[in-house]
Amino acid sequence: MSKRDYYEILGVEKNAGEREIKTAYRKLAVKFHPDKNPDDKEAEDRFKEAAEAYAVLSDTDKRARYDRFGHSGVGGSQGFDPGFTNIEDIFDLFGFGDMFGGGGSGRSGRSSVQRGADLRYDYQITLEEAATGKDAKLEIPRLEKCLECEGKGAAKGTSPETCISCGGGGQTRYQQGFFSVMRTCPNCSGRGQIIKDPCKGCSGAGRVENSKRLEVKIPAGVETGSRLRISGEGEAGANGGPSGDLYVVIHVAEHEMFERQGANLYTSAPISFTQAALGAEIKVRTLDGEEELKIPAGTQTGTVFRVKSQGVPSLSGGGKGDLFVAVTLITPKTLTKEQRKLLEQLAEIEDVDFQDEGFIDKVRNIFS
Repeated sequence: MSKRDYYEILGVEKNAGEREIKTAYRKLAVKFHPDKNPDDKEAEDRFKEAAEAYAVLSDTDKRARYDRFGHSGVGGSQGFDPGFTNIEDIFDLFGFGDMFGGGGSGRSGRSSVQRGADLRYDYQITLEEAATGKDAKLEIPRLEKCLECEGKGAAKGTSPETCISCGGGGQTRYQQGFFSVMRTCPNCSGRGQIIKDPCKGCSGAGRVENSKRLEVKIPAGVETGSRLRISGEGEAGANGGPSGDLYVVIHVAEHEMFERQGANLYTSAPISFTQAALGAEIKVRTLDGEEELKIPAGTQTGTVFRVKSQGVPSLSGGGKGDLFVAVTLITPKTLTKEQRKLLEQLAEIEDVDFQDEGFIDKVRNIFS
């Protein structure tokens, strides 16, 4: 007997998205699961059929082969094993383990020990500091382990007791129709332990609010968005769990003279008419000081010069980037009598009929 179309089995169109396919399969899996339909061979076959269709259509490569070659493109094997022996597996697959009030997997319970939260700290530096690196001193507000009870939450000399209701798992199980439902234990609020004599220092929480001063080395070459991970410097874990991590996110402030693109820097420098016409050597500012830049005779405004190795170090290695300087011709707003006289003499002898051939070509290209 020929196999049914996978899209038809799940009841979706061929252009259905991943979420639509997943939702359709979940409904069929719950409806026809053997736990709900004991001794029903037809329901079992429908369940396996839906599982086989989902296994193919949820995989990008398999779906592409199926769309092109049909069942032969994905093997078309009979007797597909969906791999789910308990209906709770269906909800675990789609992240619905807590849909009826549970706090995690419905079969194994959970440990009351929890890892601490990761922390983010935004830190702003100057472009000069980004280029050279910096040893930053930070003060991080966070939850730390209570030293009085060593994170246990119980008063000194006492210990938390295992919750009788959940046996220390933090969850209780009960039957709701054909579902086996897990819920957070109401007796211990999911901790798995009962503290009869709470620690006065932390009121039984096991953690206290505090701040810690850290010295963090910021490497040369960082840019806005760079993240530095400091392991174990996040918040302390609950019930003696390990601490999370601290992430320092770098923000490089805008510079008044330089614009940064990767490891390269960009700036501009003013030059006079005589410097542009006759050529000159000028000093341009860099992050480290000043550099000599040779301006050849006949330089046009907007010409860009490169000063090698005067950019920012690359985080990935390979040395520094370059500094690119765009020169701008400055026209004086006021002239002395002598300057005006000299310029008038120049105006009398210069060829005023010159044209920028490059500019003319550009205009021609626009209208051609």
